[in-house]
Amino acid sequence: MGARADDDAAVAAIFSAKGRPADHPLIVHVLDAAHAAPFASVWPETAQRLTAAFWPGPLTVIVPRSPGLAHAAAGGQTTVGLRCPAHPVAQALLAAAGRLGVRGVAAPSANRFGRVSPTSAAHVAQEFGADLLILDGGDCEVGIESAIVDCSGVHPTLLRPGVLTRQAIEAVLGQPLQAPGVNAPKASGTLEAHYAPRAKVRLMSAAELQAAFTLMQPLATTGQPVAAVYSRTVFPAADSSAQWPHRRMPDNAADCAHELFAVLRALDETQAPLIWVERPPDSPEWEGVRDRLQRAAAA
Repeated sequence: MGARADDDAAVAAIFSAKGRPADHPLIVHVLDAAHAAPFASVWPETAQRLTAAFWPGPLTVIVPRSPGLAHAAAGGQTTVGLRCPAHPVAQALLAAAGRLGVRGVAAPSANRFGRVSPTSAAHVAQEFGADLLILDGGDCEVGIESAIVDCSGVHPTLLRPGVLTRQAIEAVLGQPLQAPGVNAPKASGTLEAHYAPRAKVRLMSAAELQAAFTLMQPLATTGQPVAAVYSRTVFPAADSSAQWPHRRMPDNAADCAHELFAVLRALDETQAPLIWVERPPDSPEWEGVRDRLQRAAAA
């Protein structure tokens, strides 16, 4: 959902439509680094390195903001998040906006605040109906949102992981990423509880999931869903799809990131009161998926 990033009234309409708290800043999407410059009062070397390596792509950098940014988009922060998307439709939209004098588009996900992010035009239509004009660029290629790195301080800090791994970012920076402290800038999608379906999400180990199947089996006789399941190694019985609607989690982290939000939405539509999710592996490439699931489970 987008608005020109230098127009307070346009940006305020995003907050109203989403029910988004006023102190939750928006990410500004730009055509390239040159278009990012008007929104930044300083362009740190760390931001320069990261954008040269990963733009266009799924990386947002936080930098000190300039007065050219709409006050509402900043969410009360002295910083701004900037991203250059790789999708050709997004690039075409930003290029067309630029020809009209729009230097950047403030754009959060097109959903009600705190709910599961949309990854298709159909998801947006489910959320807003005819309230929005929808530009359909097909399903999201990456799935989960961008990694966010705060470059506004002395040490770069990973505020939100994504499919772009911590190791890849650190290799470009030549230094380790710091963990966010209490004074870290607020950033989009970093609340403890976020990305939540209506059903309650429970993260479980394989052993816990197997035990839950056994414990809840006496309730699986009514024909109604007991819990929807998203798992890699432990599965409900093949003939129990009515009681345990199930989707198999991919073994590859990028594939899981691509489908995660669509799967959570599909499982939510089964009307099961619970969504049981097998914990993803602890390996680095799964960090972004783990982050989204932990926030969904905290809601």
